[in-house]
Amino acid sequence: MKIAILAVGKMKGDPAAGLYETYVARLPWKVALTEVEDKSRSAAERQASECRKLLAALPKDAVLIALDPRGREISSEDFARAIDKWRAEGTKTLAFAIGGADGFTNEFRSHAKVALSFGPMTWPHLLARAMLAEQLYRASAILSGHPYHRGG
Repeated sequence: MKIAILAVGKMKGDPAAGLYETYVARLPWKVALTEVEDKSRSAAERQASECRKLLAALPKDAVLIALDPRGREISSEDFARAIDKWRAEGTKTLAFAIGGADGFTNEFRSHAKVALSFGPMTWPHLLARAMLAEQLYRASAILSGHPYHRGG
């Protein structure tokens, strides 16, 4: 299985980049990061453009998971079980989308299999990438029985 991370914004040496890279390097799955940007002046134009670019970058036949504050909050164990289920169903690529400051359009959300949230707090988008990478690593540890995860 492959992981595609589709994200608005560029890491450009952000401190979260090192944390992101640390966890991605530990993953048993191949990860491809696609970054998109738009410099439109109006929020609506920017949001629409970012979402079009994210959809254009979506790998064919990928399951799209939108990371969205309005999404469902799930445990790390449930996240691991969902990944395992998609893998068992033959999913070739899981694509995780992280939107820009204006979020996703309704049209974009309609393409997502599920929307997940890291909670009600607002997180910097670059930190959300690191959080996603850590949760992917945690899921792989849960699925392999590795002792990294000690939830409960």
